[in-house]
Amino acid sequence: MSVGRGGVGAGGSIEGSALGENSRVANIHFHEAPAGPTAVVWPVEIGPVPALASAFQPRRELRERVEGARADGGTVVLTQVLSGGGGVGKTQLAAACASDAVAEGYDLVMWAAATEAQQVITQYAQAAARVGIADGDPEADARRFLEWLATTSRRWLVVLDDVTDPAVLTSWWPVSRTGSGWVLATTRLKDARMTGGGRTRIDIDVYTPEEAHAFVEARLAGEGMEHLLDAQVAELAAALGHLPLALSHAAAYMINEELTCTAYLALFRDHRISLEEALPESADTEGYGRQITTTLLLSLEAAQAADTTGFATTALRLVSLLDPSGHPHALWSTLPLLNCLAPEGTSPTQAHKTLRLLHRYALITCDTRAEPRAVRIHALTARAVREGIPEARLAALAGAAADALVNIWPYPDQLRPDLAATLRANTDALAGHAFDCLWSSGGHPVLVHAGTSLSGAGLVAPALAYWQKLTGDCERLLGDEHLQTLVVRSGLASSYSDAGRIAEAADIQERVLADCERLVGDYHPLTLAARNNLATSYGKSGPRGEVVGVFERLVDDCERQFGYRHPHTLTARNNLATAYREVGRIVEAVALQKGVIADSERLLGAEHPDTLNARLNLINCYWQAGLAEEAGGLIPQLIADCERLLGSGHPETLKVRNHLAHYHWRAGRAAEAAGLLKELVADRERLMGPDHPEVLTGRGNLAVALWEAGRREEAVTLLRRAVAGLDRVLGSSHFDTEGARKTLARYERELPGDH
Repeated sequence: MSVGRGGVGAGGSIEGSALGENSRVANIHFHEAPAGPTAVVWPVEIGPVPALASAFQPRRELRERVEGARADGGTVVLTQVLSGGGGVGKTQLAAACASDAVAEGYDLVMWAAATEAQQVITQYAQAAARVGIADGDPEADARRFLEWLATTSRRWLVVLDDVTDPAVLTSWWPVSRTGSGWVLATTRLKDARMTGGGRTRIDIDVYTPEEAHAFVEARLAGEGMEHLLDAQVAELAAALGHLPLALSHAAAYMINEELTCTAYLALFRDHRISLEEALPESADTEGYGRQITTTLLLSLEAAQAADTTGFATTALRLVSLLDPSGHPHALWSTLPLLNCLAPEGTSPTQAHKTLRLLHRYALITCDTRAEPRAVRIHALTARAVREGIPEARLAALAGAAADALVNIWPYPDQLRPDLAATLRANTDALAGHAFDCLWSSGGHPVLVHAGTSLSGAGLVAPALAYWQKLTGDCERLLGDEHLQTLVVRSGLASSYSDAGRIAEAADIQERVLADCERLVGDYHPLTLAARNNLATSYGKSGPRGEVVGVFERLVDDCERQFGYRHPHTLTARNNLATAYREVGRIVEAVALQKGVIADSERLLGAEHPDTLNARLNLINCYWQAGLAEEAGGLIPQLIADCERLLGSGHPETLKVRNHLAHYHWRAGRAAEAAGLLKELVADRERLMGPDHPEVLTGRGNLAVALWEAGRREEAVTLLRRAVAGLDRVLGSSHFDTEGARKTLARYERELPGDH
């Protein structure tokens, strides 16, 4: 792993921290007790449902198709996926259905943004609280809400707006087994995965000529601007391709500038000719049509005319490079963006006014109530704006946006998962739009931030895929011996370790260490980090006494380079305590671990993930010393803190949940331990995959608990499966495999009957 900010844990500058990198004790989980039940007031509306446009067209034919598709489903939920290109009115049609459901007295109407799984989970958890079934664990509450939807007889509608990746919602599609509820989803995708599971896609096209005419007429009338209507309204609608978004911008422009249909049409046609070279039809790969691009630029010109600062164009270009689903408003208080707006800088207040100006002209949405996605832009608008960015300006804009993301990226970001997910999505969008610009000076730090964030969040598979791609980009663009390449390779090694692929992790880290020693010397922070990570990988591969010596030397070197209480040194001391414990030097391990906890609390804070990590390692020490009561006394509060700060699905929380199960087992409550372990194995398998070593060893632990609880045949069957998996993944000579095989042999001897 690479050296970065942090301390006693994998999230810190020396990855592979003691929070369990060398520990083989299982993890544990805790649910914070809810404040207490409150009466549910029906009906419940969660969202809220977006307001309908002032001149919204009912689109009766489409609504009839929606209702028909829903009716064909009988008592089984039918998810209509309103699929179509940007600007055709998918969300507005879904909003109309939701508004009607509210008016018809549905018990629950929920509007959920669905661009990322974490968004959906969070909103489901909030819904669980609203219907009185929450227990304080966001992911568990989200599952509980899905179960409630499936079995309730109350009428409900859930809208999943803007599904961008059907894979992330595979396990989060609601169903109704009673036939009382239904789901509506909007997406730009025409993907076969969207129509599986009984879902029916309804394609949304542009307005009919009659709907387009009615829209313009109603929009102008609603503003008291009927005098702008004339005989050219139908011609104007046709020139705009009857596209709802284009008509909306055109009508707004006409109202703001008090232009008749004839005057606007003449202006539109003039600009269409003058923009042919800047926005040629060949650049329209999505088939939106040049008309909408021209209309968007006309709206921008109106905003520019009202802009007294001259910031509007630059601000819109910056927004267009980020995730259309939104970015934090806090970006616009950072020096990189403020300096990009004006060379001498400007104020956050003025930047906000510029955003609100663009909001008023319907070019973006700026709504601070929607944090961390307060500033949003329609993907079509963003595309049109990006295509107009001069090539000479792109690098400065992209660099400012990347610097701003780094500027507001919290450390540790595990404590703010929604913000972390938003920042990762914006990094991905920026890299997609301005890839070369982020690599012009050796790879922008925001790229490493995104990978570290994925790893810190415990998203094992996505993190591994990200680091693999980033490593390939580094090697191709910077070369094998560039320092950034070494940093990223170390991150890749850590991600292999997190995935349980220890041999691959150690192989990469050995090469990273050799390169670091040759290129930057034995005591460079990169070299020290590589030594830490390599020793951690060795520790995971089995008991190795030489690991203690490696960490002792590492602690000495870190103290000399950084000081006794520096986060890097804390990480090394924490890992040394783990190494002492692994070889049975418990007294030294406990003393060292207590010192690490005290220094970590003072330097990083009691709620820092690295401090939680150190507390977990102290519990590990007590277990190995046979001090069950001392260990058990620390578990409840650590579970509570991990649940509250990291979430129920974080790897460290899972480890503490495992400790709780172990505590029940040591206390002779085998049945309770088996119940906890069964849930834990299921959660780990879902999050890490069926072949992760922690899943396999967890099955072995569950088998032992089942045996002790008297469920012996079930235990033997499960342990046979665990041994086969351990043998396949870790190898027959691994200490975990050998231990499980010996236990299985004993169980088979003691099991009565012919087995």
